Amino acid sequence: MEKIMVINGPNLNLLGIRDKGVYGELSLGEINRKLEKHGARLGYAIEFFQSNIEGEIVNALQNARDCVGVIINPGGYSHTSVAIRDAIEAIGVPVIEVHISNIYKREEFRRQSVTATACLGQIAGLGWCGYSLALDFFCVGQG
Repeated sequence: MEKIMVINGPNLNLLGIRDKGVYGELSLGEINRKLEKHGARLGYAIEFFQSNIEGEIVNALQNARDCVGVIINPGGYSHTSVAIRDAIEAIGVPVIEVHISNIYKREEFRRQSVTATACLGQIAGLGWCGYSLALDFFCVGQG
């Protein structure tokens, strides 16, 4: 079975607790369970990784070279991390960046994504459904 890696960055382990008006009510575990079920319906095995540490996210990306795709929500690192951006570019795997909130309707500093420039595409502002849409793309959008 083909594999897709879902990588979540800093503070996303606090989903369901942190600023529910921006990030919604679901915990990261609840989102992962929904994605696992959706992935199984599409014929994909889904692996999940979350870290608050930049270097661990770089390592997870490098370890995802055997995946058919990566879905990443770099959190705050999307605005600052050249290291994560370079890892995305280096692995040779299609990567879709997801943001739960619409970063373009938020503070000015959140409107720039360094990491998105290395990604195949970006989905922002659709809540947890952005992850599901990214999975759908890997199923039908590359043909």
